[in-house]
Amino acid sequence: MKSIRRNFQVLGTGILSTLFFGSLVAVNDQLDSMATEHSEKRVVSQVRRVNDPAEFRFNTGSKPFFPRSLGVSDNPFPFRTIIGQDDRVPMVSRKFPWSAIGRIEGVAAEGKRYSCTGTLIAKNIVLTNAHCVVNPNTHRVSRSLKFKPNLINGVLQDEADVGIVQAYYYATDFKGEADVVDVNDWAVLKLDKPLGQKYGFLGWKTAPSTEFMKVSKKLALVGYSADFPKAPKSYSGLELTAGPGLTAGVHQGCSIIGEKGGLLLHDCDSKGGASGGPILTKIDGDYYVIALHAGWRKVDGKITNYAVKMSQIEDWLNRSAQKNQ
Repeated sequence: MKSIRRNFQVLGTGILSTLFFGSLVAVNDQLDSMATEHSEKRVVSQVRRVNDPAEFRFNTGSKPFFPRSLGVSDNPFPFRTIIGQDDRVPMVSRKFPWSAIGRIEGVAAEGKRYSCTGTLIAKNIVLTNAHCVVNPNTHRVSRSLKFKPNLINGVLQDEADVGIVQAYYYATDFKGEADVVDVNDWAVLKLDKPLGQKYGFLGWKTAPSTEFMKVSKKLALVGYSADFPKAPKSYSGLELTAGPGLTAGVHQGCSIIGEKGGLLLHDCDSKGGASGGPILTKIDGDYYVIALHAGWRKVDGKITNYAVKMSQIEDWLNRSAQKNQ
């Protein structure tokens, strides 16, 4: 772990400020508050659940990949670093690793539209929260899910690059103890096309929370938050007119500040819509996800953002590999 700690690099600069809290209070922040309140005719979901990791065809400890034509940039917003009192900057870079992160758009079983954030971790696999797939209150799975990679100001590089989710695995159905945040709030989505070949995909790293805490102010959270950016808004002459949630916000220079109940606690700015957003950093020159933002909770009387450990996903993969031996 010392080698990991030595090689952490800052993705950019950030100044810690007032927390903009995550997307899950009692679930309704994501599936209700983020929802556009118009219903559709009830249809049977065509998305299927898969329990065998072999169908997803990705491995633990996968290295990141990006097409050389994309280029790499440490800066999601190459015009300005700090905006007022909010540490987030708009993600307007089309380069890697920002290219591999996108907006998930879903239609809940109840007919409401909502959004989350997802990250390509293989050529056709997206990582996000379980509560972006199944409603924790009703335990009903969303009828449809789409992934829009590198959405900026509501615009894709290519409108044909919308990934339709064909299959999924979520690690929890939220049928456990009420009002308890689930440490398994993660899911993987299988797309109908290999978008990672064009946009690249991220690997991930695991480590004890104490190791991540030693590299404070060197992480970044990317999320399509409901409150960011407020439009019309000009950032150093760049007009973002599409409205909140249609350009990702990036808080660079944030930290893992502790662990509670099997969840990582962090101080990265976020709000509803950032659910499933990656907390990432650069290790030995490559970009990795080290945690998965999932929401906020009260810890010792204070409201704190929390994230799911990547070790939860590794455990699932490893258990399945052992069964198949």
